[in-house]
Amino acid sequence: MPRGIIGAIGAVIVIAIIAAGSWYTVDQTERGVKLRYGAVIGTAQPGLGFKVPLIDSVEKVSVKTFTYAWDKMNSYSYDQQPADLKISVTLRASPDKVADLYAKFGGLDTAVKQVVSPAVNQQVKIVFGRYTAVKAIQERGALNSAIKDAITTSLKDDPMIMIESVQLENIEFSANYLHSIEQRMLAEVEVQKLQQNAEREKVQAQITVTQATAKANAVRAEAQAAADALRLNGEARATNIRITGEAEAAAIEARAKALGTNPNLVTLVQAERWNGVLPTTMVPGSSVPFVSVK
Repeated sequence: MPRGIIGAIGAVIVIAIIAAGSWYTVDQTERGVKLRYGAVIGTAQPGLGFKVPLIDSVEKVSVKTFTYAWDKMNSYSYDQQPADLKISVTLRASPDKVADLYAKFGGLDTAVKQVVSPAVNQQVKIVFGRYTAVKAIQERGALNSAIKDAITTSLKDDPMIMIESVQLENIEFSANYLHSIEQRMLAEVEVQKLQQNAEREKVQAQITVTQATAKANAVRAEAQAAADALRLNGEARATNIRITGEAEAAAIEARAKALGTNPNLVTLVQAERWNGVLPTTMVPGSSVPFVSVK
């Protein structure tokens, strides 16, 4: 094959390689870091871009959201109770700081290991140490918010990484502490049961007192009614006797007045009461009734 043809083929190949290395594409979920001889010279936005072949290169850094988890983070509560915490942090690389992120760490995973992980371990231990074991359980939402605020604040001077959320997924206390909680709960249940029994007995006693009071009031009312009936009956009899006596006295007084004005009234009364039968025996010297002998 003639040298001219070989040279032409070689030139075409070189041109093709150069042409292929002069452009690049960046996905929407990425940002490009432009390098020239390995040094950062700028960033590339999503879309099609061009670079100097064989001299420039583009490294892609994802700006998607990722979740990193830390299991078995041993911490102590305010009352010195050991616990293993599971923390998950959702974050992403700041699109405007991908060049700094690449220059300093080379990628997001390395940045998380060197920056985020130490901050998470330190802040979780500090915040959890402000809560007692019981308070950490009862106010878990507040504890979660406090941990997130502490981690976000500790990373605010390093804006290459954006913290989106922090979740306290689990708190696992020691078996001894869980047993003590169980015993305390059983004791509280027993106390509540005794209180309920005492309250029930108190109510029953009140019911008994109410029933006894009602019964006593009924007996008292019945006795009062009987006494009132006797009193009214006595008053009625006394009134009847008084009226009868007054009537008889008035009758006697009227007869006395009539007798005073009419001497023959006695004879009239005797005649009215005589049954018409003459006596069968007579005392010597006596007179026949209603027969005057002059």
